[in-house]
Parts: sequence; C-alpha cells; structure tokens
Amino acid sequence: MQKVNFTRDGLTLVGNLFTPTDFDENGHYPAAIVQGSFTSVKEMMAGTYAQKLAEQGLVTLAFDYAHYGDSEGTPRQLEVPAEKIADLQAAVTFLLDLPYVEAVGMLGVCTSASNATFLAAGDDRVKALATAAGFLVTPAVLDATYSQDGIAERLEQAAAAKQKADQTGEETFITVYSETEPDAANYVPIEGAYDYYNNPARGGVPEYTSKLNVQSWTTWLDFDALARASDITMPTIVVHSDESAVPENAKALYEAAQGDKELAWCDGNHWDYYDSDKHVDYAVANISRYFHKHVTA
Repeated sequence: MQKVNFTRDGLTLVGNLFTPTDFDENGHYPAAIVQGSFTSVKEMMAGTYAQKLAEQGLVTLAFDYAHYGDSEGTPRQLEVPAEKIADLQAAVTFLLDLPYVEAVGMLGVCTSASNATFLAAGDDRVKALATAAGFLVTPAVLDATYSQDGIAERLEQAAAAKQKADQTGEETFITVYSETEPDAANYVPIEGAYDYYNNPARGGVPEYTSKLNVQSWTTWLDFDALARASDITMPTIVVHSDESAVPENAKALYEAAQGDKELAWCDGNHWDYYDSDKHVDYAVANISRYFHKHVTA
C-alpha cells in the first residue's frame, strides 16, 4: 500500500493505493475504486475491502472524499453528493493514468453505493459496478428516517448554520452516529448499535471524525440514489442481505440495471459487511470474480 494524491477542481484528494502480491509495474491489471459509508475515511471499511481485493489480484484505490480525512475541502465534514460523484470521476482519471491499469471498476460499500450509481450511469470509462451492503438513499428512505417535519426542521438548521458560518466563520457540527445523543445525524438508543464507529478495534480509528457539518442537510436530504439506476448499462453485481440497509432498494437497483447483472444474497446484518471476515470475504470473493471477468479494456 502506498499513499497517493490526485486533484479535483483544484482540491487535493488523498488515497491509499493497494497493489497485488508479486505486483509487476510492467504488467496490466484490473483496478477498482473502493469507497465506504457516510462520513467514513479510507482507513475504515473501504480500506478493508481495498486490501482484500488487492490480495485477489486487483489494483485498488480507497481515498478520502473532499471535506473528509486527509483530503482538502472546506468547510470540513460537509456531505455533498454531487461533489462526491465528481471525486469519483477524478479517481477514475487517476487510475487510468497509471500505466499498469487496464480498466477500472467501482465498488461502493454502504452509502458510497449511492454515489456509485451516478458514476456508473454517467461515466462509461467505468467497466463494472459493485455494491456491498449498499445504503441506497431515496427520498422515501429519508422521509421514513426523519419524517417530513424532521426534514423541514433540519433544513432550517442548515440555513441557520450557513448564516452563522457566513457571519462568524464558525461551523456547526453534530455527531454522526450516537446511541446517546438524540440530535445526532443517526441516533439509535441501543447499546452497541454503532459499535463499529465507536470501537477503536473496529472502525473507530484515529483518522475518523464522527461529526457532520449541519449545512449538509441542504444537499443530503433530497438525494435519490435510484434516480438514474435504469441508465446503468455496465455489468453490475449487488451484494446484500435481508438485514442490510433497505434490502428492497438493493433489489430495485438490480432490477433497474440494464446490462449483465448478478445478485449475490447472503445472511448477516449491515455491519457484518464492514468487518466480519465471513461476510466481507463472501463479498470480496464474488466481486473479485465479477471484476476479473468484466473489468477489461
């Protein structure tokens, strides 16, 4: 693994590039961008998948989206789906410029599956799409999560946060995942509900900041990951389970995709697809097989 950087609209984005065992710079390899959950950084589930896929013979890139981790972008901890999609396009360019990369695929884990659907629908340089426990956000999901009144309240909070930032330069943040803070972006009052993010032995790594910029509500609360799903014509594999996030949307993505496609359904809950060896290895085995078949020049 080596740290790399590339640019998007003048911003420097920082990633970790993984290469296969016995890597030969004069060879030609399929490559994959691997990105993770809402507000996550490259050292979390994205890095787990990137390393395991590299062990299966792919060149892989896990990077920090703009506004997060080691990458540039202000304000910090800002969730802007359109920018994340642009970041992914820049990552495709970066990988294709490497002399040993034959072609590029895209793996979105959790919320990055939502960003990945737009990349797949709009960038024919990408040869295959994969999702693993994809959290495919739609207005209906956001309505069920926050309610219409809750969405209206959050949009008011976002407007106030922007006004405060414009006037004072001070940003407003809330916790992203919490079992004790009702005002968190994601609140589940059950002990262990967010163990992945809070446990240093799992995803609670020093590089991660569990904070969301409140201005994010303006750009996040109308996101529709399935809006262009029927425009996806590239080979697509959807890895999911009944207990992963919004399984009906994973099936909807599979049904809408127009090209060669595969649905790999397993057991386990959503968090299992972040760091359970059994479930991650199941996803990696299927995605690796699919990418070796379809990510070609």
